[in-house]
Amino acid sequence: MTTSNMPETQDNAEPRISNVVVVGAGPSGILLSILLAKHGIKVDLLEATETIDEQPRAAHYAPPAVYELRRAGVIDEVIERGFKPASGCWRKANGEVIVGMRFDAIPDDPERMVVLPLDRLGKLMYAHLQKLPLATVRWGHRVVNIGEEGDKAWVEAQTVTGLVKVEGDYVIGADGATSTIRRLLFGPNSFQGETLDAAIVATNVIHDFSQYGYWDTNYLVDPKNWCMVARIGRDDHLYRVSYSEVPGLTAEEYKKRQPARYKEILPGNLEPSDYTITNINPYKLQQRCAPAFRKGRFLLAADAAHVCNPFGGLGLTGGIADIGSLFDCLNGINQNLADDSILDKYAEIRRNLYVDVIDPLSRENFRRLWNQDPNKARENDDFFQTLIKAETDEELAKELTLGLNVLRHDFTQYYKKN
Repeated sequence: MTTSNMPETQDNAEPRISNVVVVGAGPSGILLSILLAKHGIKVDLLEATETIDEQPRAAHYAPPAVYELRRAGVIDEVIERGFKPASGCWRKANGEVIVGMRFDAIPDDPERMVVLPLDRLGKLMYAHLQKLPLATVRWGHRVVNIGEEGDKAWVEAQTVTGLVKVEGDYVIGADGATSTIRRLLFGPNSFQGETLDAAIVATNVIHDFSQYGYWDTNYLVDPKNWCMVARIGRDDHLYRVSYSEVPGLTAEEYKKRQPARYKEILPGNLEPSDYTITNINPYKLQQRCAPAFRKGRFLLAADAAHVCNPFGGLGLTGGIADIGSLFDCLNGINQNLADDSILDKYAEIRRNLYVDVIDPLSRENFRRLWNQDPNKARENDDFFQTLIKAETDEELAKELTLGLNVLRHDFTQYYKKN
């Protein structure tokens, strides 16, 4: 179900939300703060660190995410600094293409996929947020306690000068996979799910992989050396290479193994002098979800609510879709177009989308890379068979490019009828 355009504020409606506290100044927290502040809701954005996270993380924004970035008024700059990929493919370890997929089947689609590294998106959006008088950003505020009093929720944050208490009508936990808000709400072991028996090392590297015939996005299907190589820079040959590793090593051990793993997995028999790594970080692969996305006046969104492995971009796109849904609910309450119960719908529907769509689909995307014979994958993989049909079926190709719109949901349908 697609998200409709927001209704205009009713002329005689008294605002019903005085302010919202958002915890976590990652891209999700900043995006929600922009949407709220641009629509008349005061925001206090709290972040434990002193700066925006610059680790190499996701970079691909599927149509549901592009839609929300457009609503926030930042998409033109995202496109200007990033680019729109044309295609992706799955390959054997020797480079042979198994099957491809078009991302430009609807070339004039305003919500077509866009690529920009997440750290660059965060900086871009933060610049927008600083221009909004209703938004206050508090760096160096590490939440240590939470509570509710009457019709207000509050957080207590540790700062260099001592404890600070900040209250609002609602508190939003957008503070990532290690969310303090989630742990304080549901307990330290409440992030239900599992850590997969695998690890990846995500690197940002400057090297021109197009010289090997590589497409914009490339997945290597191999039981040992599964990998993703995706262009994430506009003009500078910047790529994201996320490759398989044995779990359980230290960060330093992973970094020492990187040159050998590059040489083993990637084309060109690469030596360290052939490329420049700008960032490297090992990651565990997790499939986890909070027991609930709402408890009283506290709500969870994006990675604080759910995480999945990165293959297919479902975690990033699903998280940004959370933010758009939550904004519509809070905006509806503020305009007296919805009552507080719409937040229960948010919590139920967004969690179901994780359980029913994001979790199983992301697991299947990951399985596709390592748990099949690359020489038989084209014939045996049902998704690959669909892609083969789409090569000659334009309507099917278009349908595939819009597939992730299932992650959008129209919460304005629960508004009061005029």
